[in-house]
Amino acid sequence: HPNVPSANLELEVVETAALEGVSRISTLIEDCRSLGVRFSLDDFGTGYSSLTYLRRLPASVLKIDQSFVRDMLWDSEDLAIVEGVIGLAAAFRRTVIAEGVETAEHGELLLRLGCDLAQGYGIARPMPADAIPSWASTWKPEPTWGARRNLCATRDDLPLMYAEVELRHWVKCVESCFVNATSVQTAADLCEDRFGNWYQADGQSQYGRLTAFGAIGPLQEALLALGKELTTLWADGHAEHARNRQPELHTLRHELTQHLHALLEESVEARQVLRFPLF
Repeated sequence: HPNVPSANLELEVVETAALEGVSRISTLIEDCRSLGVRFSLDDFGTGYSSLTYLRRLPASVLKIDQSFVRDMLWDSEDLAIVEGVIGLAAAFRRTVIAEGVETAEHGELLLRLGCDLAQGYGIARPMPADAIPSWASTWKPEPTWGARRNLCATRDDLPLMYAEVELRHWVKCVESCFVNATSVQTAADLCEDRFGNWYQADGQSQYGRLTAFGAIGPLQEALLALGKELTTLWADGHAEHARNRQPELHTLRHELTQHLHALLEESVEARQVLRFPLF
């Protein structure tokens, strides 16, 4: 294809393969870059990633492995990995792409972390090449993504984002009780220990003065009470009744999450006012 600009070609290198021969792969990448061909480092985070390897591999793009992105909504350790890779990409002036974006919530969280490039079923399923032009001309992003793109959190807001992840984790733990017969006490206390501790400590001290914070406490208490009620119903043999009421759990969690987003927006706006006071 002699008429295609070489800069239009980007080759992916799987991280684990690249690390098996860093010097050879680095030389190969540099030779191709001299021709104008770009490289991306795929599945980043699954190998023995280090700052040394990142410095020696001159790939211009880092692709965060989908296993971390997919579970970051409810796993705080995966969220920490995703956040770390985004920070590394910024520090090394590399482009970062998140793989495995399956839902609108994945996209929202990534945008708040400062990652605005992604791939996954939440954007489109694989398709034949001749179908891409039509898809590209009609595709529209999730409505919430546009608002989140201008709402990149600072490091001060990261505990708030982790609190949201712990909230989703707690809901999954309550639901797992219905499958694994986890004790009611363990599931019911999980939200109070993690999300509740954030609310009483860091949340109160950092956001207590903001209007949106006032609605979080009652909703958190209602969610905790509902979780206890459902797990008790299950433990007492009323499994079908408990299962039928699971949508209530998701409704409360969604409402509480929306208030957390509103809290972040209010916090960002408050900082902007302090930074640019009006006289």
